[in-house]
Amino acid sequence: MAGIGTGLGAALLLTRFLGSLLFGLSPGDPLTLAVAALLLFTVAMLASWGPARRAAHIQPVQALRHE
Repeated sequence: MAGIGTGLGAALLLTRFLGSLLFGLSPGDPLTLAVAALLLFTVAMLASWGPARRAAHIQPVQALRHE
């Protein structure tokens, strides 16, 4: 969440540079920024779900013995 907040803040600060790269959108379009942030958040949650689920099913003693 902190990364998304920082990224949104940086994107809003750098709108002058982003304006030349976007076609058909304004650089500060709130809907586009919200969709991009939601997409990145969803990908991060899906990427971490599998390893977290696998780690939750391992006994802590087994994990410590393996290390």
